[in-house]
Amino acid sequence: MEPELASRVEQAAAVLRAGGIVVYPTETFYGLGALASAGEALERLARAKLRPEGKPLPLVAADRAQVAAVARLEGAAVRLADRLWPGPLTIVLPARPGVHPAIHAGTGTVALRIPGSEVARALAAAAGGALVSTSANLSGGPPPDRVAALDRTLRGRVDHVLDAGPTPGGLPSTIVAVEGDAVRLVRAGAVAFEAVLDALSRRLAPDGAVI
Repeated sequence: MEPELASRVEQAAAVLRAGGIVVYPTETFYGLGALASAGEALERLARAKLRPEGKPLPLVAADRAQVAAVARLEGAAVRLADRLWPGPLTIVLPARPGVHPAIHAGTGTVALRIPGSEVARALAAAAGGALVSTSANLSGGPPPDRVAALDRTLRGRVDHVLDAGPTPGGLPSTIVAVEGDAVRLVRAGAVAFEAVLDALSRRLAPDGAVI
C-alpha cells in the first residue's frame, strides 16, 4: 500500500477508535462502518442509514484473530474460510458472548468476512477490531462504488470518509449460513453458490443444505 493511502487509512482508523462512523471501500462497494465493540457508534450508524430496527449488522475482519473475537469459526466454515477468504463471501456464524446486540439483533449469530479489499483489511487492523460493513447508502438506496456517489444526507451524518478511488461494484458479497457441516445460501452475490459447493467438495441435498 502506498504511504499516502496508508496514512489516510490510519486517519480513518483513529476516527473509528474514537467511536466514530467511517465510510470506506470494500472489494464490492463503499461500506459504512464502526467498530463492532463501539455500542454508541453502532446505534448512530443504524440511525444514519435509516436501517430498520432489529436487522443485524454484517462485519468485516482483518484476519482470523479478529474473526475469533466475535464468532466461532468451525465445521464447514473453516473450509470455506481457508479457500474463499479473503474475498466477498460473508459467513453467518455463532456469535461470541458479549457481542453487542446491535450486531446480532437477537439471532445469536454474526455475519462476517475477511474482505478481498486490502484497504478494508488494513483499516480493521489499524482500528483494532472487526468493523461493521453495511453498504454506504440510505436503507433501500443503491450502494455507491465511489465517494462521489454517496448520498449527501448520509455523508452529512458520518464522521469521516476514506476515499480510495472507485471500487469494482458489481454484485454484493454472497452470504451463506453455516451450522456444523450444513451450508445454506442466504443471499446470492459475487461468489457463485456453486463455487461455495466446489470449495467444500460436497454435494447439495434436495432441501438446499450441503451434506
